[in-house]
Order: sequence, then structure tokens, then C-alpha cells
Amino acid sequence: MEGERVPEGLAVFDRGAVRRHRDRAAARFAGAAFLVEEVAERLADRVDDVRRSFPLALALGCHDGRLGQKLVGRKGIERVVMCDLSPAFAARARAAAGQAGPVLATDEELLPFRPASFDLIVGGLSLHWVNDLPGALIQARMALRPDGLFLAAMLGGETLRELRRALLEAEAEVEGGASPRVSPLADLRDAAALLQRAGFALPVADADTLTVSYADPLDLMAELRAMGEANAAAGRRRTFSRRATLLRAAGLYRARFASADGRVPATFQVLYLTGWAPDPSQPRPLRPGSARTRLAEALGSEERAAGERAGPADPERRT
Repeated sequence: MEGERVPEGLAVFDRGAVRRHRDRAAARFAGAAFLVEEVAERLADRVDDVRRSFPLALALGCHDGRLGQKLVGRKGIERVVMCDLSPAFAARARAAAGQAGPVLATDEELLPFRPASFDLIVGGLSLHWVNDLPGALIQARMALRPDGLFLAAMLGGETLRELRRALLEAEAEVEGGASPRVSPLADLRDAAALLQRAGFALPVADADTLTVSYADPLDLMAELRAMGEANAAAGRRRTFSRRATLLRAAGLYRARFASADGRVPATFQVLYLTGWAPDPSQPRPLRPGSARTRLAEALGSEERAAGERAGPADPERRT
């Protein structure tokens, strides 16, 4: 399958930086994998809820392989192909995969799979780094067999709202200006529309909010790097952050958000995208005017002509 890269001038993310961040994170990822682990478990639970079997699955954005491992054996899944943008993550997933299936390093924006290859595609917290998200979703839909399921999780726009505010205020105060410090993220309102635009049938998007507490905001920043989730916005500052700015941001973070015990919260909004590759067997909306039962009958009410005002059945009962 062939795809086209987003023109450089339109890129929101530096994909090279995303790959480097994930490569560096791979070796120490096990100690910072709590979010990926939790989301992978929730994705697997959603697969369990579907009354279908999926012999061949793709784990898209597999990190160190834990997403693929959770899918094997569920809902008739016999084989899981795993892929990740990071060669270092792919190597670790390969070492952990055993006989589950092949693992490859590949870009979500340029999937190398033939059309109608998979029964199920599950995306684990990687699509929020994609520049051409509609294009990536189209490629995923094309890689599915008819009536195949696409299920993905990605970070949403409310993620790290506390950190965004603290960094913005600190940089404006210390350096007299502000630059993108936290990467832009998608909004829930747009997620289902993106699925529909990509050609998925029965598109659904919903969200979970996970709140994690830290002893210090600097611990959060360090853990984001260990997760491979450091800022990779194309417009980010390319020099190291000033120590004074980071310390001021940590102070503002504590002042604005710390709880009574001194710990600070970090919000992670997780968007879940669900869609099906189109198939004639899927339910379709009826044509307008084709209904055989009137809505008034279903509701047990009286049907009235358009423009006719409803009045009380018994004038004596008016209040």
C-alpha cells in the first residue's frame, strides 16, 4: 500500500524527533509503562466485548510488545502482527513476541500492508503523533478486511492541561515570551468525524480521563521523557529549556494544583476511536419515509399535524 507524506510546511510534528524520543525511551520503558499498560488493558477489554472473532490482528504502535501480548488468544485471535515507528521499540517487542507473529518498524503514515490484510487493527497510544491523521486512518481502513474492526486509543486535547498552563506562564514570566512546550492534541469532537471522513462505517468516539499524582512536577517531566512522550511539535524551541524556567514552572504547578498532601495531579485524556471497514452485511439507516411504524404509536401519543398546537385534554385540569 502506498501513501504520501504530509508536505513539510504543513507538518505539526517532527516525526524524526518522535522516533528518536521513542528509541531513547525503549531501554527504560518498563519503569514508565503505566499509561500504555492501562490503556492496552482497556483496549483488550473492548475487543472482548465484541461478538466476533478476529484471527489476524495488527497492533499499531506496539511499544515494547505489551499491547500485542494482551491481544493474543482473545476473541479467536491466532496471530498478531506488531509494528512501531521506533526500531528500538520494535526490537524489544520482537524479543517478547515469541510465536505471536512478526514485528516490524514502520511509520503509521506509510503502512506497508496490502489491502484487506487484517481482521482487526488495534492502535495503542501512537496516533496522536501522526501529522496526517485522516490519511493514516484511511490506510488502516484499507488494510482491514470487509467488516474488520478498527479500535485505537490516542491522547486527547485535555492531556497535561496543568503542565501546559504552568509552562506557558513560567516562560512568559522568565523569558518574556512563549513557545510550544507541549504538543498539540486532537479534540474529542473531531474524532468521530475523522473516522467517518476516512470511510469507516459505524464510527464512534469516546473518552476516558486518567489522573495520576506525582510528588513533584519535575518527576512528571522526567517520566514523560521515559515514556517517549517528550515534546515533538515542529514549532518547538530547539535549544535546551532554561533551568530557571523549569523551576518556575514547577513552582507555579505546585501553587496552582497541589493537593493538601503536596502531591500534584497530571491529567491524561484518552480518546477511543472505533470503526468498521464497510461491508454490505452491516446495518444501514432506512430511507426517509420507509418506516412502517409511526413514532406516535411507539410513544403512545396522539399524532398532530404540523403547526397544530397541543392543548390540555381536560380544561378543568389546567394549573
